[in-house]
Amino acid sequence: MNEPNQQLDDLHHVACVVRDVAEAAVWYRERFRCEIAYEDETWALLRFANASLALVTEGDHPAHVGFITPSALDAGPLKTHRDGTRSAYVTDPSGNSVELLDSSSV
Repeated sequence: MNEPNQQLDDLHHVACVVRDVAEAAVWYRERFRCEIAYEDETWALLRFANASLALVTEGDHPAHVGFITPSALDAGPLKTHRDGTRSAYVTDPSGNSVELLDSSSV
């Protein structure tokens, strides 16, 4: 349990696998108030008021949850992504992919 005054890590995004990134981006934009922060053929990032939704293609990017945390460096070497963020991936005890984003790169 966190102490009452301890700062909590931020949920940056949730990534879900889609068949077609462009089609999925249109679907979400037509139904929700969000903006496209980035989009290409294999990945789109939709920004909402409190977090982002990543749309990813299977085989190019894993479905995952991304957190901004100062402890990202503890997970090993950080990879720099095309959007300039740096992160490392770890697996939780149930086998889910978790992205740890370096707080200085977001």
